[in-house]
Order: sequence, then structure tokens, then C-alpha cells
Amino acid sequence: MSLDRLWADWRSAYVSGSDSERGDGGCVMCDLVNATDDADALVLERTSETITVMNLYPYGSGHLMVAPVRHAAAFDHLSDAENIAIARAQVRALRAIRAAYEPDGLNVGANLGRAAGAGIPGHLHVHVLPRWSGDTNFMTSVAEARVLPESLRTGYDKLKSVWPG
Repeated sequence: MSLDRLWADWRSAYVSGSDSERGDGGCVMCDLVNATDDADALVLERTSETITVMNLYPYGSGHLMVAPVRHAAAFDHLSDAENIAIARAQVRALRAIRAAYEPDGLNVGANLGRAAGAGIPGHLHVHVLPRWSGDTNFMTSVAEARVLPESLRTGYDKLKSVWPG
């Protein structure tokens, strides 16, 4: 049995890029923390230590990101209070996703550093997203595309209407 390989040469620029989160050297997550219109920025929740937002480049509908307000790259760069706040925000995100989407399962995880797949390596964020049995999202592999059954705005409205607290 041999291992088949699917070439995705478009990822070369990503994996060889610098650690800058954006071309202008700014931080996308910090921009969201500083946004003044939560609905426009797709911010679902703010606390004094966390922000929860829709992912603009989702794997699927309902894909959220939970981040600390403070610019920090990893959990061990946060205070105990910030880590607890991140965990609590993740639980609220999980509850909202379950209520809004009734998924078969959920993925929760963080990519720490560019080599681990972090698209914004300087500002820690935890992905929280629903998953369904049989949803392999093959389009990503074969067509460099994702099929999303609803717009980000529709997902935002759906999640906002069931957000706990």
C-alpha cells in the first residue's frame, strides 16, 4: 500500500511567509478587539479578557474563534485569569453552536505558531466549530474551495440569537 499525495502548491507562499499576520504588519485579532461595531465585525461576545468572533475563512458554518483581548501568542503567555476566561468563553461558544446547529460533534483547538498552522501566529485564538458525520469537506482538497450552506451574516444572526448569558 502506498501513500497518495495531493499537491497544494498554493500553500507554498503561506508556509514560507513571515510571522506577520497581515501585509501591513498589524494584527487582525487586535483590529477586531478595537472594532467599534460588533455586528459589522461579526463579534459575538466581548468580556474584559476575551473576544469571540466568526471566522472570516471558516471550515464550515458556525466556525468561531475565541481569543484573549490582550495580544499574546500562547496560553503560557497569559495569566491564570485570562486562561480561565478563555476556557469559559469556549464553553459559551460550544453551547451556542449546539443550540444553533445541533451538530454531531465539535472541534475545539488552537494552532500555536506558524508551523502548527496558525494563520495569525502572534495572537492566540481557539477555533470552535461544529462538525457533522459524513461531512468530509472534500471540496477543500480537490477544488481549493469550501462549500458553505449559509452566509457569515446568517450564521452570526443564528448564533447571536442563542448566545448564552
